[in-house]
Order: sequence, then structure tokens, then C-alpha cells
Amino acid sequence: MPLDALLGREWLVTNSLGGYACSTVPCLNSRKYHGLLVAAMAPPVRRMVLLSRLEETVHRDGWPFPLATNEYPGTVSPEGYRMLRAFSHEPFPRWAYQGEGWTLEKSLHMVRGRNTVQLTYTLLGGDKPIDLELRPLLALRGIHELTYQWQAPLSVEQVARPKGRGQCHRVPATGRTPEVFFAHDGAFESQPAWYFNTIYRREQERGYPGLEDLWMPGPVRYTLTPGASVHFACSTDPIDPAALFAHDAEAASRSPVTYSIAGRDDTFAALARAADQFVVTVPQAADSHPSSDHRSGPTVSVISLYPWAAPSTRLALIAFPGLFLVTGRHAEGRAFLASLAALCDGGLLPSEFPEDGSSPLYQGADVSLWFVYAAHQYLRHTGDEDFVRDELFHTLAMIVHYYRTGTRLGITADADGLVSTREPGVGTTWMDAGDGDGVVTPRAGMPVELNALWYNAVCVMAELSERFGESAWAEELSGVARSIKEAFNRRIWNDTNASCYDVISGDDGQAPDASVRPNQILAASLPFAVLDLPRHEQVLEKVRVELLTPVGVRTLAPSDPNYQPRYAGDVTSRDRAHHNGSAFPWLLGPLVTLHSRVHGRGEQARGRALELIRGCLDHLRGDGLGQLCELFDGSGDHAPGGALAAAAAVGELLRCYAEEISPGETVNSAPAPDLELTIQPPRVPHPA
Repeated sequence: MPLDALLGREWLVTNSLGGYACSTVPCLNSRKYHGLLVAAMAPPVRRMVLLSRLEETVHRDGWPFPLATNEYPGTVSPEGYRMLRAFSHEPFPRWAYQGEGWTLEKSLHMVRGRNTVQLTYTLLGGDKPIDLELRPLLALRGIHELTYQWQAPLSVEQVARPKGRGQCHRVPATGRTPEVFFAHDGAFESQPAWYFNTIYRREQERGYPGLEDLWMPGPVRYTLTPGASVHFACSTDPIDPAALFAHDAEAASRSPVTYSIAGRDDTFAALARAADQFVVTVPQAADSHPSSDHRSGPTVSVISLYPWAAPSTRLALIAFPGLFLVTGRHAEGRAFLASLAALCDGGLLPSEFPEDGSSPLYQGADVSLWFVYAAHQYLRHTGDEDFVRDELFHTLAMIVHYYRTGTRLGITADADGLVSTREPGVGTTWMDAGDGDGVVTPRAGMPVELNALWYNAVCVMAELSERFGESAWAEELSGVARSIKEAFNRRIWNDTNASCYDVISGDDGQAPDASVRPNQILAASLPFAVLDLPRHEQVLEKVRVELLTPVGVRTLAPSDPNYQPRYAGDVTSRDRAHHNGSAFPWLLGPLVTLHSRVHGRGEQARGRALELIRGCLDHLRGDGLGQLCELFDGSGDHAPGGALAAAAAVGELLRCYAEEISPGETVNSAPAPDLELTIQPPRVPHPA
């Protein structure tokens, strides 16, 4: 298989803290975000690329066989991908390298709940021992940065030798780098050196700097006999190699999601495994008060996009039913909702938690309304009235109150009850991409999905108020909901185009935006649908004809003059395409729900609904290596783009599959095969 094809396949392993290991199939890091240990120093944020990669070489009969593949200016060297014979990402990444007379397997595990990665090398076949040399290459920087050689030297020292086999070494912290530990059961020789000018080709293609220097503390050497295994580990904490290497690495990395997928079909299981990678659970320390032994529950959060994005509350809440509810992870979902409720400010919830650990941002007009949706779904799935009444109801009431009376981001309701949002220079809806000139997709006014979410929230609060003994407020909110629905169908429905306007201006006299976009799907797919029932089929048909692709729903119809068919090029080009043509998989979730409302859930209807998400399932089990990317090109071959793993995409496909497609029927798919590689034989190297 050509190198370029291998580099198009990226694998991901996470550790439930926000940290991860990620690279391409041949372990050539094509992004600055790739690395074998990317640690969350303040989970789930402040992530740092610590161990970038390993330079691996097999020595047999005096001949070196490099296994690593790296890119430098004008060359790829070494070309270890030529030795690669097979790769599998399930249940954990494994590689098989083969030379004449030997086969070596490499496997990678991240220890759940720790910033620790372990690699194991096993000589599967051969008639005599081989020597293996590993050279760890460290970046020691934040995920958005790059490392260049500096004058202050790094150093390495051995930690007090533990009992049993193995050694642990420490790279002390400096004013610009953290403390790092690595351990092994081989022989280490201190030979510090810099490796210059590693190229990250995807960064350069994206218009960013893509050249880095990496520091190597020294080689680790092993001798492997047939059937034997050796190990290497890297961590932010001291390592006891004897204990770590004696432990079952697969068990230490195994996800608790396995309990929720027992007995479910293969498609559900694959989506549930993908969903697990986004959930972050950080145990809390005991109360610092000396007289108390109280221990609070874990902090639960969601990494919305891997590998580079800061946690987005909007995307986490869109994904919430799929990540936490249909998988049975109710306790974690409850903790996540409670943590968000505590951050409500003036009816707004944080839109983003910055990667640098600074204060959360409040820039999303729809985020609080997605929270109301998620809380209602939690109650529907769990029946946990006590939690919703005692810990969420006040926050939900404050959200509705502030949206009615007005709050930040220019959020206010008019006499009909429709909500508008205006904030200069800020995209307050999910279509928030911006460039140097401001928001690429300006949607100030009354966006269709904001008012669909608002109507749903008012109806949810009317229902909860009645349930919790607030009958007077329930009656008042029911009246507000009726007014919103009447105004929505009178003012936001576009009879000429048989679809919803994307945005109406409100009181400033501007013409409504008749762009055909997917946001109108929510007007017919939310639990309380604001769009009149006879119009549901018209919206479904409009989206099917103009926006649907095999791998997602376009963000703009190709007939629109602003349509951008490809998400590619530099930052400005990608920002322009982001919400002006790119196809997003997460939108298939509400589309499938709308399809079920229009066509029912009979066997044939469920079969057609399955076809709507088939392309994404094929990507997840194929080139996606167990994950769904953020978006695809709107036209052409629908090339994947954006972040390589998207919580909203996985969560919504998992939700709609569980609720709309799989009930009453088991839809199995063939297990994902190992990647069989047809690669040119390795060149015969010169003797060492």
C-alpha cells in the first residue's frame, strides 16, 4: 500500500483523562497533535505532547531493519513502513513487522485514569534472537506549539533502581518543560541528542508551521528470543516497571463501556466503543479539611473533538444521549449535567473550556437550550425525578426566565415569544466559524434552530413545572409555547421554497435568509417539534434532495452562490467552507429521527433509515479506524476533514441507531478486518 494511503488512516487511543495517543498507521506523525503520549496535565485540558514517537530498529546478523517512518525536508527516512505487514486498531493498536526469518508484533496501551502509555514488542517467529533498539523522541510542549532546540540542555537521570526487572528514568522539569518518566526492561545508554526538522505535512497543508526539533535522551536496547516480549513505557508519574510490565496491559486499558454493549449487535458495539473515547472521568481528591473524610464524586466532562479542540459544551450536549444514555452510563451523565448546572450565569452555560485552563467562555446562544434538551432526555431515560427536581430544575427555570427577559449575547424574546441573538463579531450559533474579517456565516437575528430549541425548552419546562407542582407557571409557559409555535409557522416558514427560512431578522427590516441549510431539521425532529406536522415531510424532502450526502448533511445547498464544495487549503479557505457546504455526520441523527416521524418505524422504514447512516458506519469500520471525523467534503468523493474524531457525530449516530433503527431488529455488520498491507519488499540494507 502506498505511503500516502497509509497516512490517510489515523488511529486514536484515549485514557479517560483527556489525554491520548494518536498517529497514522505507519506511526509517521503528520500533525503536530500526533504523539504516543499526549498528556492532560490538568484533566481534561492543558494537554502536552510528551513522547512524540519512537525510532525503532531491528538488528539481525549485523543488518539493521528500521521500523520507524519519518519525514524530513525532501525525504522520508527511514522507510520502516516497507516492513509493515498488518495493522489492527481493535481492541487496541497492533502492528506486525516482518523481515526474513522474523516477525515482530508491537502493541500500544494507555492506562485508563493515568497519563501513561505502554508499548510491548513480541518476537512472534524466528529461528534465533534479534536485537531491538528504541530511541524515544520527546517534544515536551503544548499541543498547539512546536519545539525547537534551545540552549538550556535537557538531562536524564535514573530513578532509584526498583526491585525486579526493569529501569525507570526521569527527565527533570525545566522552566519550559514538564517532568517526564520513562521505563523499560532493556539496557539504556545516555546519549542526549536533538533530531532536527521533523515535518508535519498536514500542518503545512493547513497553512500552519509544520517543522519541529525533537529531543532524544538515549537509546534503549533489548535482545528478544522467539516468543519473548519486551516493554517500554512513558508517563507523567514515576513508574515501577516490574509492577507495570507484570500487569495485564490490556486489562489496564480496557474501557468500562464493555458492560453496556454485552448482547448488543456489532454496529451498536462499534459506536459505543467510539463514544467511550470522549468521556472524561477524573476522580476527585479527598476534602482538604483535616476533620473531614468526605470524598466528592468524579468530575465528568467530554472531549468534543480529537485531537486539537478545546472541550465544547454545545457539542457535548448534542452528543449527550448517545454518549451517556443509550449506553447506560447514567451516573456519569448525571455528574456531567450537575457540573454544568453549577456554571450557569445569567441563563447562559459555558460554550467552551479553553485548552490553557483559563475561565470558560460564554459565547453560545443555543448552549443553554441544548442543556434543557439533555436534562429532559436524561429524565426520559432514567426516570430520576429527584435529581432533576432537586439539582437541575432551578437552573432550567433560570434559563427560561433569562431567555424571556433578555440576557447577554443580545438574547431577547419579542412579543410573539421568538428569540433573537446579536453579538458583534461573535458567531453565537453552532455555525460559528470566523476569519479575520468576522463571522463567515453571519446569522444574527432569529435563527431557525435557536427558536426550535427555545420552543422545545419552554415545552419541557411546562411539563416539568406541572410534574413538580408548579401548576401556575406550567400554564403560563404553555401559553408562551402556543404563541411561539404560531409565530414560528407564520414568520419562519417559507411557502415559496417549501422549507424554513434559516434566519429572520426580527425588527431591523432586513429580508429573511432563504438559504437552504440543515438547521431547519431541528424544527421537526426535537421532542417538542415547533414546526406544524403537515410540513415535516416537506422539510425531509427538501433536505434529502438538496443537502443529503452519503456521509452527512451539507451545511448549504450546492445551488447557493456561497457554496464551497471542499474543506481544504489554508485557514481562511477552510473557515469559508466549514459551514458553507461541508457535510456533517451529526446532522444525520436528527434527520433519521425526522425520517422515523414521517415514515414510521416499520421494517422497511428502519431499513431506509439505516441506509442514511450506512456511509458513516462504513467509514467508522474502515478508514476511520473506529472513529467518525468531524465533517466531509460536500461534493466529489466526500473526503474526510476537520477533527479526526467527533463526539457529536458518534453520539448522534449512536442515539438514532439505538432509538430509531435497531429496536426489534439486530443489524449486524461484518467485523472490521485487520489492515492487510501489500507493500513493496524492504530494500536490502547495508551492514552496520
